[in-house]
Amino acid sequence: MPSKCESLAAARKCFDRDGFVAMRGFLSQTEVDELQREIDRYIARLPELPSQDSFFEDRNDPMSLFRLDGMHRHDVYFRDITANARYARVAEALLGEPIDSRGSQMFGKAPRIGNETPAHQDAYYWKIEPPYGLTMWIALDKSDRENGCVCYVPGSHRGGFRPHGKSTVFGFSQGLLEYTDEDRATEVAIEAERGDLTVHHGMTVHRADANPSDRRRWALGLVYFAAQCRRADHPQIDPDGDAKAQWKAAGRL
Repeated sequence: MPSKCESLAAARKCFDRDGFVAMRGFLSQTEVDELQREIDRYIARLPELPSQDSFFEDRNDPMSLFRLDGMHRHDVYFRDITANARYARVAEALLGEPIDSRGSQMFGKAPRIGNETPAHQDAYYWKIEPPYGLTMWIALDKSDRENGCVCYVPGSHRGGFRPHGKSTVFGFSQGLLEYTDEDRATEVAIEAERGDLTVHHGMTVHRADANPSDRRRWALGLVYFAAQCRRADHPQIDPDGDAKAQWKAAGRL
């Protein structure tokens, strides 16, 4: 995979071939600083927001925050950012057709205690037909092997859905039932600097290690579906409902 795509056409070629692409230096440091300030402002509002949309390794430790769901539902800034033309243009170019913005999240790994991200396919959670969408991952911190950068299996977006099952990792209701030796041998770890943008197809298998380092690893995620997609009532999963109810009952949310 090339370290930098010089054009959207080159990015589309990488995305079609591998199921993911890295666009280095997509945001300036000033722009990343703005995103961080807005996330900090959002975090200050957490006491007034639904607890099931924020995840902490230890709910009594604010520094252990590792995910914010549905930010677009609770805050106008994060609602508007999903419709930002700069991101939408990339999403439309990579998918090759009109798109709908579907929301924003923060993905994090706290220093020393950030847990692993089980191998999965995002589209398994989405319940749409066709499963044609993408996730943008904007690095707010340096992300590398030491603090749990994301690893992708090239070409896995062309292989259809893989069997998923209930995960044992808090905050991740579903994961692949099997992540093979071949998957591990071929996976590509994408190390990122602040402001780098990584985009992956909804069918691309990906995972991340835990974060035993002294550095946090945060990113802002934006999700886009192809406009042609429709909701599909697949009976095989309820990726959030049952799991979130159980986590809440256990005092984790």
